Amino acid sequence: MKLDTAFFDKLSRLRLSMGQRTSMNLTGNRKSMQKGTSMEFSDFREYMTGDDIRRIDWNAYGRLDRLYVKEYMEEKEAVISILLDTSASMDYGAKKKGELACVLAAALAYLGLNNMDRVMLYDMKNMQQPFMAGGGKKALPRLVEWLERRSFDGTADIGEAVRQLPAKGTGVTVILSDFLQESFLQDDDEAVVKLLRFLAYRRQKSVLLHVLAGEELSVDLTGTKNLIDMEEESTLRLTIDAASIRVYEKALGQFLLQLERACAKNGAFYALCSTQKDIYQLIFQDLRMLYDI
Repeated sequence: MKLDTAFFDKLSRLRLSMGQRTSMNLTGNRKSMQKGTSMEFSDFREYMTGDDIRRIDWNAYGRLDRLYVKEYMEEKEAVISILLDTSASMDYGAKKKGELACVLAAALAYLGLNNMDRVMLYDMKNMQQPFMAGGGKKALPRLVEWLERRSFDGTADIGEAVRQLPAKGTGVTVILSDFLQESFLQDDDEAVVKLLRFLAYRRQKSVLLHVLAGEELSVDLTGTKNLIDMEEESTLRLTIDAASIRVYEKALGQFLLQLERACAKNGAFYALCSTQKDIYQLIFQDLRMLYDI
């Protein structure tokens, strides 16, 4: 799936919402909790020896006969961490889930780079060697090349991958996965809640993008089929009829609702991303709540 210049031109008008002030010590375009020299006014405080006299508010001095200086919010760089599920199940579909996940990762990474944030891309199967990008849009070609080299095979443990994230202060953590992992498929939401609470503890705004193939969302198979587990390489012979499809659809609906509710209760963003949906609609409509502008 290729993204053209018009797509990135439209994308450049947006910025990922942090949801909170950043506390990183790197220069960028985000407003920090620290006081600095940007043009966004923050507060007044009394003048102290050594303060820049250019910050003195002479109007306040005329009214109060005391010296006050203006403080401004300092602009800092935020860290956007994007975790890509590269397990074998992501290689499924006429339009591969892994391909859509890479496109979404490239789009969100571009939003960060365009606003001078630092972007960290992680392959969940190899968390120790992330791709680190910063310095603006010029890093995009190398980032895309890194994504194109990903192989979707084997297994990946989402919870373990998240626990391996380095602590880098306030930021955004994006998880791109089909979440077809046994711990997430159980009836309760313990695994996803534990995941979200850990990220909240790490002062991360959590974004879960649930990537599923159109064939998984709308099953039209009938007859006796051999179903192959792409990760465990086991086979199940099953006769599929209207009744079994209804059972599947009910279980799928419960699974999606479970993830969505857990995210809503824990202040995380959740979106279902189907491989059958137009990429413009996904980025500019379905994910619009992610953006400041």
